[in-house]
Amino acid sequence: MEVRLLEATEDPEEVICTAARNDYMEAFVGDRSFEEVMATIEGDDIEAKKETLIGHLLKQGHFGPFEHAQATFAVKGISRSCMAQITRHRHASFDVRSMRYVSFDDVDPEDVAEGELVVTPPSATDPDWIGRNQKTGSVDEETVEEREAIFRESVERSVEDYQELLDLGMPPEDARFVLPIGTEVNMVFSVNARMLMHVADMRAAADAQWEIREMTERMLDLAAEWCPLTFEYYEENMKNRKNRLAP
Repeated sequence: MEVRLLEATEDPEEVICTAARNDYMEAFVGDRSFEEVMATIEGDDIEAKKETLIGHLLKQGHFGPFEHAQATFAVKGISRSCMAQITRHRHASFDVRSMRYVSFDDVDPEDVAEGELVVTPPSATDPDWIGRNQKTGSVDEETVEEREAIFRESVERSVEDYQELLDLGMPPEDARFVLPIGTEVNMVFSVNARMLMHVADMRAAADAQWEIREMTERMLDLAAEWCPLTFEYYEENMKNRKNRLAP
């Protein structure tokens, strides 16, 4: 899995603060400098003022201004299972590599058996991995070796069958039905800062599925560089709350 920040609002926290101050100013913020807009906010300098205001907004649940800061991520190599989970968040925008137009007719099934094209879950190779709703705890090495063998044989056979169906003239949009839900896709994902916090509430939580949790954590790492005051406050004060942020 790889996650990159493709594009994002420049000076996102200036945009957030300007939008928030607009709600309480008689003057039009478009006619004022950012320093003038923030003049009445507590702080020794403009960064301290931004930190004060952003902390106040998040603490008070005034989340609307955070919808003005937008980010676009490119995600490589997630499973269709992970894709199905993240695309349930309908306030975000998605483009996903199409399996109607992109076929895998030149993929070596032996490479698939080694982890190419299909995401391998940790429980297929780690005897100590414990997942949600798992019927047993840790297993011995022999059992996990059997798990891995079955998993590899299954995905290799699926890809071989898929390629044979293509050779027999079946269109890719139909032949793909035999591929596993673990088949890798690439995705472009656009979201505003408020929605990203909502996604993180749901998908970076301890009870989230391991793959989408990893993807979300990587997005949060990038968001912490892009919108630092907001996501520092989120990490320290809001993440892992029982009362999750509404979209």
